[in-house]
Amino acid sequence: MRLAIPVAAGALLLTACGSDDDGGGGGTTYKIAFQGPLSGQNVALGENMENGIELAINEANSSGDFDFTIEYLPADDQGAEGQATAAAQSAIDDQDVMAVVGPAFSGPTFVAAPLYGQAGLATVSSSATNPTITEEGFPTFLRAVPNDNAQGGAMARYLAEQDGVESVMVIDDVTPYGEGLADVAIEELEAAGLQAQRESVPADTVDYGGAARTVTSSGVDALIYAGYYEALAPFATRLAESGFEGIGISGDGSNDDEFINLAGGAAEGWFLTCPCTDASAEDATQDFADRYQEEIGEAPGTYSAESYDVANMIIQTIADLNGDVNRQSVYEALAGGEYEGLTKTFSFTDTGEFENESIFLYQVEEGVRGYVGNIDELIAG
Repeated sequence: MRLAIPVAAGALLLTACGSDDDGGGGGTTYKIAFQGPLSGQNVALGENMENGIELAINEANSSGDFDFTIEYLPADDQGAEGQATAAAQSAIDDQDVMAVVGPAFSGPTFVAAPLYGQAGLATVSSSATNPTITEEGFPTFLRAVPNDNAQGGAMARYLAEQDGVESVMVIDDVTPYGEGLADVAIEELEAAGLQAQRESVPADTVDYGGAARTVTSSGVDALIYAGYYEALAPFATRLAESGFEGIGISGDGSNDDEFINLAGGAAEGWFLTCPCTDASAEDATQDFADRYQEEIGEAPGTYSAESYDVANMIIQTIADLNGDVNRQSVYEALAGGEYEGLTKTFSFTDTGEFENESIFLYQVEEGVRGYVGNIDELIAG
C-alpha cells in the first residue's frame, strides 16, 4: 500500500465509524455520497452517475455478502462552482459518509476538493477531467477517469487521420472543464501538424449566431467544442443554419442523448469523445447494462458504468477493512489499492491520478448516439 498523503490532524476528529442503524445488509450503516448536478442545466449527466451508484448500493445491500449496510447521500451542486461548497459540506457534516463519488464536474471539484481534504474524506471522481486538478495537491482527491490530456490528444489524433482536415478551430465554453480540454486540444493539434485557432464562447451565451458565423467564415475543416451539451445544442443548431460543413467533435461533457434531444437534426454527424465505454456495446458490461435497464428503465448513460464501478470499489474497500472503518482508513485503502471493475482496472498514482488513458469515440447517426470504439484502435486499424 502506498503511503497516504497526510491530512490535517483536525480532520481525524471528523471521521466516523458509521451508525448502528440496521438496514438492508444489517450491522453498521455507512454512507456513500455523490456530488454532482442533480438539478440545473446539465442534470442528465448527474442522473447517469447517480443511477449507477444507487444500483451498486442496492445490489450490495441485497446480496447478503456484507455484514454492513450502505446508504446513499445525494449532494447536488448543479454542476456549478457557486453550489459546490454547500454540496460538499452536506456530505462532510454527515458523520456516516465514508467516501464521495465525485465531484462530477471540474469546476466544482476545484472548490470542493480542499474542503474534503480538510475533512479527511476521500473523493473519487468518475468524470472530472481537467488535467490540473491532481496538480493542486488536494489531500484526498482521486481521479477514476483519464484526464483531458488523454481526451484532447485523442481528438487531435483522430482529426489528423481524417482526409481533408488541415485546419481546426477549438472553442471553449469558458469553464474550467472547457478551458482545460481546449488547452490540450490546441497543443496536440499543432503537434500533429494541423493549423489550429482558438475562440472562447461563454456557456451562458444567449445567441450563438455570431460564433457560428465566425466558424463558418473561417473555412476551417473541423471544429472542436470544449463544453457541455446544454450549450453545444444551440451552437450546433446555429452552425447548421450558417452552412458549416466541416467535422464537429466534442468531449464527454456533450456525450449525452440530451444533446440530440435539444439539437434535433443539427446533432447529426457530430462526433463525441469520452473516457467511458458504451456499457451496452461491450461484452464486459453487458450484464450490468441489462440490470441497469431493468432497474432504471433506460439504457446506461455517460459514466453510469464507471460510477457503478467506483461505488463498488468503495463498498469492497469498506469490507476489506474488517471493521476498522473510518474516513482516513478508507482513503488510504482506496489510494493505495487496485480494483478490477467492469469498465477498467482502477489504481492511482501518488498524486491521485488515474493510471489509464483509453478514450472512446461516439457519433450521432440517424438521430442515435452510436458507439464507434477505442480511438487508438480505430486509428491503428
